[in-house]
Amino acid sequence: MIIAVAGKGGVGKSTITALIIKHLIKRGQTPVLAVDADPNANLGYYLGVECDVSISDLREDEFKNNPTGISKVDWLDLKTQECIIETNSGFDILVMGKPEGPGCYCAVNNLLRTFIKKIGQQYKFVVIDNEAGLEHISRRTNEEVDVLFIVAEPTKISLIAAENVKKTAEALGSKIKNKYLLINKKGIDKEKEPSNNMNISGLETIGYVRYNNFSSNFDNNILNNKYMEIEKDIEGILNKAEVL
Repeated sequence: MIIAVAGKGGVGKSTITALIIKHLIKRGQTPVLAVDADPNANLGYYLGVECDVSISDLREDEFKNNPTGISKVDWLDLKTQECIIETNSGFDILVMGKPEGPGCYCAVNNLLRTFIKKIGQQYKFVVIDNEAGLEHISRRTNEEVDVLFIVAEPTKISLIAAENVKKTAEALGSKIKNKYLLINKKGIDKEKEPSNNMNISGLETIGYVRYNNFSSNFDNNILNNKYMEIEKDIEGILNKAEVL
């Protein structure tokens, strides 16, 4: 199963993604492939993994120089496989990286989409932390996903951004089986929260994750720390979405 997490920058996509991965591991739904598809990669930080290699390290020139006797497709698969960082914690992580230097970022997106589809067969779950905004959908990095969680804060502007993600996905005809609105940081500022229900037409609100002030005084490795209330929120959301 492929789960994608999307939304505007700052809504807590990486936190939600890490919490989803933690719950899957807790329930024994391993192995999990965590994919950090945000150029501003920080999913590894929340999972306690130092990521020193990414798909963006692979450039077009290297793609063209496949060894004799190995097809370009097999060569790309091999080089991309080398970018997966393996752990002993029930998950591996693949980082997309930044579009710097020579090479086409669109090609990297195409490679990521094709590779995830193929490599996903080796994992029970693939969980993708996406770019901020709409780029990942317009490039169709998430062309085939089982569940898309569109994350928003409980504010009008954040809900508008979430609705735009939904509309863009629909306009592109992306192959997304189920789309849900997930409200994060519930209760962070009750005065700014809309007085009416925080809903988007045609998009089910799957649940709420309570605000948690992650302290900078301790390790932010979500796998090593307990956040009982928000972990309970995530469990309820995954159960309601019939992920487990």
